Amino acid sequence: MVWLATRDRFVVDRVLLPYLNRIEQFNCWYCSYANGLMAYGREIIARTEQYWCPIKHARRLSGPHDRYEQFFDNGDAQRYASELEAMRARLAEADSG
Repeated sequence: MVWLATRDRFVVDRVLLPYLNRIEQFNCWYCSYANGLMAYGREIIARTEQYWCPIKHARRLSGPHDRYEQFFDNGDAQRYASELEAMRARLAEADSG
């Protein structure tokens, strides 16, 4: 299991801006937290998908995650079978370093 750093995803610095009132500070905190939570979840899901099912969809996706372009083309069974373990090894190596 790999520990994902949350420092880069949960950035709550706008609440310190002196020109915001309490309501605006709360709204900034809420948005920062919610966006950080979604980014954290998206990264976990992207890594899970890359490990277990790194195959592109047959239809084009709107806004795929950053790892998606590394996936195998849909229908490319030969490349999937021959390169899956190498992809998993690269993923594990990148996560450990």
